[in-house]
Amino acid sequence: MVSDGLVATVVLLSVSLSLPCFLYGAYYIIETEPVTWDVLVHHLKFVTTGLVLTTVPMVVWMIPRLPDQLGGLSAVHAMLGLQAYALLAFGGTGIVRIFRAKREHDLYNEYDEDLLLDEIGDETFSHWRSRLRIGVFGYVIFWLLAYLVGIVRFALRYVA
Repeated sequence: MVSDGLVATVVLLSVSLSLPCFLYGAYYIIETEPVTWDVLVHHLKFVTTGLVLTTVPMVVWMIPRLPDQLGGLSAVHAMLGLQAYALLAFGGTGIVRIFRAKREHDLYNEYDEDLLLDEIGDETFSHWRSRLRIGVFGYVIFWLLAYLVGIVRFALRYVA
């Protein structure tokens, strides 16, 4: 059987590898204008990879072990992680509306610089864009906090 410390190290490496994926995906979508279908797909490849590198270890290894460890730093770690995913879901509600509006106006294929994004949606379009921003930034902040607590937990449990 594989030792607990080895599995924890693999999980730490997996979650650590997700950070560059998130950062590059964010950098790419922010710096690339216009956001065409190819740009969106390239961005999503990195973000999805980062989410998989974080979510799979969480679902397969962290969550099943949580009831036996719940208390102290593990509770803080779990709560921060839960907040991160809640904000990701919150942002996801905005991305659906934005995607639909850009798709209806074919802005992923035929980008029109004269057409402002606020003009293509209904009166709440700016609200959905705000939800996306809040969700993404909130996810990143809580993910980073959970990651830092996870590193401390790893160091206390397996290094010290």
